[in-house]
Amino acid sequence: MKITFATNNPQPGMQSIRRRGFDLGWVKAAEKPGMPSVEAITACWQQDQAVLLPGMIDVAPFAGEIEQSHQLMQQVLETEQVAPIFDAEPYLPRLQYLPLLASSAEEHDKQGIEKLYFDAEGDDGEIIAEGLWCKASWLSFVDDDASLRFRFSFGMEGFEDVAADPLKQQWAGSLCDALFPESAAVTEDAAVLNLLTTVLGGAPAFVERIVYFNAPNGGAQMHHDVERGHDGVIYAQLSGSTFWLALAKPVLMDELAAFVADPACSDALQSVLPDATARDELATLLQDPAALAAYLDESDHELVEAIMDRCAAFTGYLCARGYGYILHAGDVLLMPQRDLDSCVWHAVTCLGDEPGEALSFALRRKVS
Repeated sequence: MKITFATNNPQPGMQSIRRRGFDLGWVKAAEKPGMPSVEAITACWQQDQAVLLPGMIDVAPFAGEIEQSHQLMQQVLETEQVAPIFDAEPYLPRLQYLPLLASSAEEHDKQGIEKLYFDAEGDDGEIIAEGLWCKASWLSFVDDDASLRFRFSFGMEGFEDVAADPLKQQWAGSLCDALFPESAAVTEDAAVLNLLTTVLGGAPAFVERIVYFNAPNGGAQMHHDVERGHDGVIYAQLSGSTFWLALAKPVLMDELAAFVADPACSDALQSVLPDATARDELATLLQDPAALAAYLDESDHELVEAIMDRCAAFTGYLCARGYGYILHAGDVLLMPQRDLDSCVWHAVTCLGDEPGEALSFALRRKVS
């Protein structure tokens, strides 16, 4: 996707990229992107490249559900509670076979708001799948970032081996469908299903689902979504707009090295890493690809995080190289997550003055 970028003095029509208190430039689409062919989409997936599918889904039939979910977001922001909302209209009737059993305030998790627990029941009340949950969380610790996410899974959080239990994975998806029926814009769209069947080499399963509300000054820092048994992620914009950077880990490593080595970028580098010792340490790290790859996988990778998540010049550098994307309602982004060595790393930022809703569902082939 061709993007016009500016670090300052924006042109008319440009939108600010501001995430978690850091100004990362201004962007607008240089041209309206076209839909790639199925062959091109499949090739991108196989080559660990993100691919934008503009206007892939029709959000119009789900306008009412999307509006209801925006109201849910506002209620959670006001009350910092979820259970009373889901235990009333319009949600309660949808949970006939997925009764809400309990909830917990996530006091151990500074980003957690509330976690809700469900079991799946059959017509006779027999439990089919237990230990399902939906967790509402803040996306960051920044006070004026109202971004939320609702994650659906099962078992012990952080230790669950979700690939080992397809049945519970399926019911966790059904729970997402019940609470956010606009999920069907992806999961029941014939064009999406046919495309993903080709790309994945089999019928798709939508697993480990997250419903996002990216708000102004919010979004996600550069990261990956690798998890055992999953092939990648489909992200669908339902409302609002977002700006993305998305590129495979080996390419990201190469671009980091090229940016740091470019004399024209030295002032920008010094602005985010003012300590000369830190810059020397980074330069040494960038000369060892194996060490850099391992460093990126650490939870604390401040030397590169400073560039990836706080440097406007690097954002513009990646845009110029073709790794920037702007998504509007109806657009989809596919991101392969084959393994830790090849996965697509990505960062997302809310564009505009209003929050937007989006779906982020992990993908794998259905288990026969």
